[in-house]
Amino acid sequence: MTHTARRIGRSLALVLPVVLVLSGTLAVTSVPWAGHSSETQMLTASSQNVSVRAKPRAPQDILRDRLLTELQEKDPGTALTHLQRSVEERPSLARHCMSIARALGRAAVDRYGPTRAQTFSRPVCDTSFAGGVAAQTQGS
Repeated sequence: MTHTARRIGRSLALVLPVVLVLSGTLAVTSVPWAGHSSETQMLTASSQNVSVRAKPRAPQDILRDRLLTELQEKDPGTALTHLQRSVEERPSLARHCMSIARALGRAAVDRYGPTRAQTFSRPVCDTSFAGGVAAQTQGS
């Protein structure tokens, strides 16, 4: 009887870990990891709070955001004047001047309407501000 019990014990010692691993694997694969439960959303949200070094922003993006804020707080004329000065101070921004002026034109239409926005137009970066106003007016 001792010999039989020992043989059964050895068989269980070999089979039991395999059964446990397989049952664990099956349990993990059957969990709805991509589901929409609040637990899953909490895990996702907490993983997004991990500190990651932010990419440095390009000077033209910083300038555009600053000027768009200035347009909202003051007026498009002030933002256009500061765009012109920024391009004069940093000639490397000249190639982005037209796109920034267009963005200011679109924002001016959103804030003031097409007729009033057009009154702020001036020849900064060619006529890109006016082009932004026109594009936003046609898109509205």
